Amino acid sequence: MSFLLGCEKITVEVPSKVVLADVSLGVNTGDRIGIVGRNGDGKSTLLRLLYGQIEPDDGRVITTRGTRIGFLGQRDSLDGAASVKSNVVGDTPEYVWASDPKVRSILEGLLSDVDWQAKVETLSGGQRRRVDLARILVGDWDVLMLDEPTNHLDIKAITWLAEHLKTRWRVGEGALLTVTHDRWFLDEVCNTMWEVHDGTVDPFEGGFSAYIMQRVERDRLAALAEQKRQNMLRRELAWLSRGARARATKPKFHVAAAKELIADVPELRNPIELKRMAMARIGKQVVDLENASVRFGDKTVLDDITWMIGPGDRFGIVGGNGVGKTTLLRLIEGVQKPTSGRVRTGSTVRFAVLSQHLDALKEFGDDRVRQVVSRFSRRTMLDGKETTPSQLLERLGFEKADLNEPVSDLSGGQRRRLALMMILLEEPNVLILDEPGNDLDIDMLAAVEDLLDGWPGTLLLVTHDRYLMERVTDDQFAIIDGHLRHLPGGIDEYLKLIEQRESSVDAPTASPFETAGAKVAADGGSASGRREGGSASGSEGEAEGGAAPGVQAPKLSNNEMRALKKLMQSNEKKMATTEQRISDAEKALSEVDPSDYVALTEAQAAIDELKVRMEKLESEWFEAAEKLGV
Repeated sequence: MSFLLGCEKITVEVPSKVVLADVSLGVNTGDRIGIVGRNGDGKSTLLRLLYGQIEPDDGRVITTRGTRIGFLGQRDSLDGAASVKSNVVGDTPEYVWASDPKVRSILEGLLSDVDWQAKVETLSGGQRRRVDLARILVGDWDVLMLDEPTNHLDIKAITWLAEHLKTRWRVGEGALLTVTHDRWFLDEVCNTMWEVHDGTVDPFEGGFSAYIMQRVERDRLAALAEQKRQNMLRRELAWLSRGARARATKPKFHVAAAKELIADVPELRNPIELKRMAMARIGKQVVDLENASVRFGDKTVLDDITWMIGPGDRFGIVGGNGVGKTTLLRLIEGVQKPTSGRVRTGSTVRFAVLSQHLDALKEFGDDRVRQVVSRFSRRTMLDGKETTPSQLLERLGFEKADLNEPVSDLSGGQRRRLALMMILLEEPNVLILDEPGNDLDIDMLAAVEDLLDGWPGTLLLVTHDRYLMERVTDDQFAIIDGHLRHLPGGIDEYLKLIEQRESSVDAPTASPFETAGAKVAADGGSASGRREGGSASGSEGEAEGGAAPGVQAPKLSNNEMRALKKLMQSNEKKMATTEQRISDAEKALSEVDPSDYVALTEAQAAIDELKVRMEKLESEWFEAAEKLGV
């Protein structure tokens, strides 16, 4: 381990506050550091300071001579008039970059669907981001500083990037500093966390999960210290009040029991109670898609989709950019009509949509937050309790000072939270969220998740944030080649399906990066090397030949489909009951007298019988799911 860069007692001030005060930090070889904190607390400022892009008001930044630093900012500095190739590899001869397996892997992983000769100014925002990321990654750096590297990347690209960063350097070499709100990414990549707050930076060992556990413990100890201080003050006050009696009489105080970190924390949400409340608000039918297809000209976006969305269901929808996720949401909402098949919507259904562009806020212009909130007099139900608009706003992280801010002056995260508050107060019973985590810091993401845990309705979520997807939804579905596929194994199963799909495509068209590598190899260059993390050529939004096994189910009659779905629902309830009975039986077994062999044998036999029943129910469920193709 050797020192690469750091800072000594740096201070940064802006007119309204001190961003960093007397901060000292160091970065060594082998460090993989995730930087977290609330919006505006100075994460990006810290990164830019260490890079040397800005100067501190006090203190100094130290960099070991010869240390090469690559920096990815939130805004790119690409030359719009130049080609993608020129921005990424510059004037480097083709035989140089094409003979490097690492460079070809990066280009395949990020730019397989981007025209190598296209001008950057013609690209979409997401494509520009990937070009800028590729430009940084192809460089040979001792330290990489990445500010929100996962922005505009889909789940597959984020997974590729995490794997690349984990294997980019040998163990104990190089260093990574990244600012991101993607908690799954932080857990995958980082071995140290820096929390920026109140002008200071607190280091934590481990990834995001370890950071959360240590932070809870830190807060617990701080609360305990404050409790002790208050107790001491009360004793002192009692002594002063009672005079000499205090010397003879020992005061007695009721001290609260110590908080436990995890043991008594309840489940995130009660699905049975939420479904009961949802049915009371919406009835039994929500949205049923029956053999629904959507075509635009000769292109089929959604093909023969049958999907039942019920009260209280919490579904996540994943897929690459352009595969039809937004089209599916529009179909469910009734905005998009199916080309064939039909969509049936319950008579009591009330939709609310949180879009990426926050269209609902445009009408408010320069109105202040206080004025917007005053338009909502109704209360809404959360966690089984009535919640007022002001209480809801407080739960979403707004302070009193924020109420006087014009809507147009709010930050991106504040605007998104305000829009969420507005649609919740409209009391919809079907909530559609399209990338709700954009612009939110980790603490606010946790607050939004906590809010959604107690919301009694049907929830449909589209996001590339893997942690948010698996945290908020109970089931995930993927759109692959126009078909909807259930993912019992979650996002990991989706990534495997995509890999199978790409490997099953017959005679894929070679990308310019593969072609260049092959050409160099033919010319005697060093173009060998195993391709890592590359994706199939062509746009992810275009259907390609072949499909993952099992994606398209055999044709079934409506009666057969209903019977299979009924069997699956029935087995799900039976499995839940059986699982509880197994748990109760195992608990009872632990309480049996160890010397009573007859009772022990009978208790174990009962458990074995229940497990056999569980296996049978699971087998029937999987057989039905396979026939339905979900």
